[in-house]
Amino acid sequence: MSDAQTGKLTFLGSGTSQGVPVIACTCPTCSSTDPKDQRLRASVLLEFPDLCIVIDAGPDFRQQMLRAKVRHLDAILLTHEHKDHIAGLDDIRAFNYQRQADFPIYCTPKVELALKREFYYAFESNPYPGVPRFEIHHLDVGRFQIDTYTIDAIEVWHHQMQVLGFRFGKLAYITDAKTVTALEKSKLQDLDILVVNALHQYLHPSHFNLAEALEFIAEIKPKQSYLTHISHLFGLHEQINETLPANVQLAYDGLELTFNYSV
Repeated sequence: MSDAQTGKLTFLGSGTSQGVPVIACTCPTCSSTDPKDQRLRASVLLEFPDLCIVIDAGPDFRQQMLRAKVRHLDAILLTHEHKDHIAGLDDIRAFNYQRQADFPIYCTPKVELALKREFYYAFESNPYPGVPRFEIHHLDVGRFQIDTYTIDAIEVWHHQMQVLGFRFGKLAYITDAKTVTALEKSKLQDLDILVVNALHQYLHPSHFNLAEALEFIAEIKPKQSYLTHISHLFGLHEQINETLPANVQLAYDGLELTFNYSV
């Protein structure tokens, strides 16, 4: 590693596929007036001195860009093809206009196929003027570059679906994980910050619940961990936070973290 530099991560969304509050739900979490219990779909903004990227662009992408006052964006990394992680990509049109160029999207070939289904009009041979324009960069498990920045793509499994997590120096971001192989866990050693999904306390076929997330954190041993992709069934932010180990916290929308990376 070269000399450490500092980057900033902002949680644009920390909720699960339905967000929080859930439509028509009157549970205590959905009725809460605490802003930390109001969660858009999971996404983060990563800012480096000369690079600004987002991981995932779900249905709340437009709102997230406006709320975080993002004026410039260099790339979007997609973890997988589920709608709560890709459905907002039509709104990259604003960045197409700003850049006067196609917008860089980093994803696996399988995710690209989903984009071609969901946004078919952007891939037509003679597209309608003003459609979003994607510049697809294929990802696989392992190391890749964006400009001068080295990023590691970490494979996790969301039931039987491949999902990519990403490591940036001393920080790793993992969402929608249920199982992780020993090989991929070995790529997550020596972290200052681990962000990982924890849906709620109950067992789920395709997501870590709280106990599984805590077990994973105990195995990886980061200095600090933040839980994301949170369901309304998890409970109230402040009440849950009081029960967590000292080095584990619930993420919330707008939370900002600084971390070390290598260039």
